[in-house]
Amino acid sequence: MLKSAKQYYDFLINHVPKLFIITLIFAISIPTFQQFPYHLLNHLSLVHTLIFTLLIISIITFYFLNKPRTVYLVDFACFKPPNILRVPFATAAEHGSIILASQPKSIAFQLKIFERSGLGEETCLPHALHYLPPNPNMVDARDESELVIFSAMDSLFQNTGISPKDIDILIINCSLFAPTPSLSAMVVSKYKMRSNVKSFNLSGMGCSAGLISIDFAKHLLQVHPESYAVVISTEIITPNSYMGKERSMLLPNCLFRMGGAAVLLTNKRSQRKHAKYSLVHVVRTHKGSEDKSYRCVTQEEDKEGHVGIALNLDLMVIAANSLKSNISTIGPLVLPISEQLLFLFNLLGRKFLKLDLKPYIPDFKKAFDHFCIHAGGRAVIDDLQKHLRLSAEHVEASRMTLHRFGNTSSSSLWYEMGYMEAKGKMKKGDRVWQIGFGSGFKCNSAVWECNRDIESPKNSAWADCIHRYPVNEPEVIKL
Repeated sequence: MLKSAKQYYDFLINHVPKLFIITLIFAISIPTFQQFPYHLLNHLSLVHTLIFTLLIISIITFYFLNKPRTVYLVDFACFKPPNILRVPFATAAEHGSIILASQPKSIAFQLKIFERSGLGEETCLPHALHYLPPNPNMVDARDESELVIFSAMDSLFQNTGISPKDIDILIINCSLFAPTPSLSAMVVSKYKMRSNVKSFNLSGMGCSAGLISIDFAKHLLQVHPESYAVVISTEIITPNSYMGKERSMLLPNCLFRMGGAAVLLTNKRSQRKHAKYSLVHVVRTHKGSEDKSYRCVTQEEDKEGHVGIALNLDLMVIAANSLKSNISTIGPLVLPISEQLLFLFNLLGRKFLKLDLKPYIPDFKKAFDHFCIHAGGRAVIDDLQKHLRLSAEHVEASRMTLHRFGNTSSSSLWYEMGYMEAKGKMKKGDRVWQIGFGSGFKCNSAVWECNRDIESPKNSAWADCIHRYPVNEPEVIKL
């Protein structure tokens, strides 16, 4: 009974305003239609008619010239590491015990993280980190960069049939590896792109940099008509593995793995029928003005001079607060009026009437069909599932991406999109919410709308293993 009443309320709230506006317009138009065209023509001269016509044409022209260009996602491709780079738990535990032989507490800490990480037995690390002891150098880092980026780009060009010469804009984000020449220059050189290609290289922006790159590409496509843009998101692990003993800096070693994705965007209307998705919204939230947020994820040296990423204990609290700020911006853009009113009434009751009410969390399941939550770790996914009141099915793509590929930083959202495509879940009209978190501290969102039913790709990163998923994930895996 209560459920039926709520459904009736949702329908009433969401449709009555539209019906009222249509009725009002119709009521106003009736007298005009009764008098038009004879009465109107009797009172208008030819000059007035021409002026009125030109005004209408000018207004329509101005609207279409200033209307934001729709950004389409033609296709994307994710890097699939070769099996030779696989790091099962036994290998990871053995390497940890040898490297940290003099630190039994650190060994026990790493084993505890592995047992609860949510990672599976098929995640991969670059070849330089398979040696004992590992001694990565610049050559090894460039080798990893070429393997990941070129593999993803080759797959993208193969899937779309686009030539590298057709690319007008190139954006690469890689947070911790910024060589000279840049990674974007490396791609331009490899694929012999045009001399006037607009290339950009973003660094130091953390795991949410993929959506920052999408937002950057969206703005560039507003001022460069009939263009193709490629966004490459990756994180190069080779030079950034922590070799010290500090526990707060050992955690990234346990979670981060190889990965990368290449995304083809365009504003060409001719590609509308071929594109998989349309970009609806991008919302960026930056909490860097708060000291705790700014310092919760930092690259620094430990007491022995080893460089690594230090994670603050307040990280999950800061991430939750950043998400709330992001939601407050994206909510009015995507939520139905019924949910917005419930949120408003709850807020008024708590703030002004002093009622003992819990804060109302909007039901985002009414706005989105699919959710891509950054696969930063099991704790991140658990926390967002709880805050957003999502089901296990809604976070399935995030958990399975973490299990199969690990935390691949900014590219994890595209592995999750790939998972849902491989499962045949993407249907025309479906809306997808991507949520990314990154150092600084940042929470970024992107909303995509599916343009057509998408069949399971035959050569995706998930193609050879999707039949095994979803898998059951125990809370603890005893090693």
